Amino acid sequence: MGRLQNRTAVITGGGSGMGAAVVGRFVEEGARVVVLDRVQDKLDALEASYGDAVRGVLGSVTEYADNAQACAVAQREFGGLDVFIGNAGIWDFSRALLDSTPEHLVAGFDELFSVNVKGYVLGARAAAPLLRESRGSMIFTLSNAAFYPGGGGVLYTAAKHAGHGLVRQLAYELAPEIRVNAVAPGGMATDLRGPAAMDLSGESISTAIPIGQIVRENSALEIEPLPEDYAEAYVLLGAARESRTATGTVIDLSGFGTPRRPR
Repeated sequence: MGRLQNRTAVITGGGSGMGAAVVGRFVEEGARVVVLDRVQDKLDALEASYGDAVRGVLGSVTEYADNAQACAVAQREFGGLDVFIGNAGIWDFSRALLDSTPEHLVAGFDELFSVNVKGYVLGARAAAPLLRESRGSMIFTLSNAAFYPGGGGVLYTAAKHAGHGLVRQLAYELAPEIRVNAVAPGGMATDLRGPAAMDLSGESISTAIPIGQIVRENSALEIEPLPEDYAEAYVLLGAARESRTATGTVIDLSGFGTPRRPR
């Protein structure tokens, strides 16, 4: 029997990349999953792959009604909600302050923070009543940029630091009924995109830069991680028995906490 047998999760941005890897691991461990994503083709592919274990909801994390709809589907189709995973996000392609026009900073801030921070807040608000009933948990996807400079530009790094603070505040507010934690992956080749307001939505991180090489050359372990390499931490935090004492915790899996050894 899997560690998440008969547990239900809502995962935002689960159509590709880190989110899709977590969907796969949760299903493998026995969970039923509702995925909130803004691309219908990705939702269709997940439902085709996992059958009755997955339900897709088309929508945006920036809209409270869409977050609430995903939670309502979890309750209606699977009988409740045990884990909410806020994962949907966008990146700023490491755009520095002085390399950004004032116009891009204004519009890019609104778009990036709306997805990466407001999306987490709205998802948490939608999920909290059901999670209180189940004494469940929230898990948020952060980043090495939540701890260190250089994992993004000024907007992304600020947003991920805000996410770190959000985890601590929600863990404080929602205890003892709901545990709130996060996972901080490092860089990886995915379909992660940037704000349209900064003209950064047309290309993904995997095609724009050699992200695997960059991570390998700047981390102590000298590997090119895949999304699947990070997914196990979400299973740990979503499994009530294995993480019963964990709240307000961020698991840093980025590999940047230890400097690379000189050669």
